Amino acid sequence: MNTEAPPAIRKTAAHLLNSGQRLLNSSLAELSDLRPAGLAYLEEVWPQIALKRRRQIVSRLAKLAEDDVQLSFNTIFKMLFADPDEEVRTSAIGGLWENEEPSLIEPLIGLLQEDNAAKVRAAAATALGRFALLAEHGRLRPETADRVRQVLLAALADDGLPAEVKRRVLEAASPLSLPQVKEAIRAAYEAVNPSLRVGAVYAMGKNYDPAWLPTLLEEVSSSSAEMRYEAATACGELEEESAVPCLIKLSDDTDTEVQLAAIQALGKIGGDRARKCLESLADHPRESVRQVAGDAIATLDEMAGPLSFGFDDEVV
Repeated sequence: MNTEAPPAIRKTAAHLLNSGQRLLNSSLAELSDLRPAGLAYLEEVWPQIALKRRRQIVSRLAKLAEDDVQLSFNTIFKMLFADPDEEVRTSAIGGLWENEEPSLIEPLIGLLQEDNAAKVRAAAATALGRFALLAEHGRLRPETADRVRQVLLAALADDGLPAEVKRRVLEAASPLSLPQVKEAIRAAYEAVNPSLRVGAVYAMGKNYDPAWLPTLLEEVSSSSAEMRYEAATACGELEEESAVPCLIKLSDDTDTEVQLAAIQALGKIGGDRARKCLESLADHPRESVRQVAGDAIATLDEMAGPLSFGFDDEVV
């Protein structure tokens, strides 16, 4: 047993081991930015924690990190890639949703290619999508960017992948402006599997090619609420003003999630018609609609101000 761990970590570990005691956020916060000795101690103790408790811990850590940017459990999440439980591994991957460290790429590739749970492989593919976007914007070193592209393209060409994993790989690869990606999106859209078709529509938006717009404008009238939602979101990503009339119709959709997606898309696209619609929704009887419409108007106001760029030139 590691004897170099500080007393605070030993106390926290004892709290984690006690399944009869309610998990305390104050104790979990002690795990932020663990030094090597503390991490090594936690790694020794972790297998002794009951499965249900382990699932609760990793889920709570992810929520804490999301709510407080000063808390970081990245080293713990990486450690948990080796947990025997697929729920824990999946939650650990999700906990790293903002992490853009290139050192994360190879472990995620390992999970995508070798994990025995489709859920984990799908989560790893989604996480690799962040690095595909960085590669597309020239923010990864050339050799690292090539590695990400090659892995995702190989996965796209693998007909043996479960549909759940295939969909997430397609979505992850969608920012890459490569002919193989466009072909994969088209093939998925023409597939029989409904999940793959929905994933293809999502990918059309992230592919940022206006050539997908006619397809998206067809799907905003789909009988499937999930498909309408993804089509509306994708229209917002493409920022083509010709989509505004269809989105205005969807802003009164019977499905609330679709309605809110259309409102958000109008805020991304802008223009006089979009603003007029959003201003009319600012007095909507439903609070969620008023809130999203207000946020969308604020987005339009930001767009009208000085130009800003979402990406810097730093290579990671």
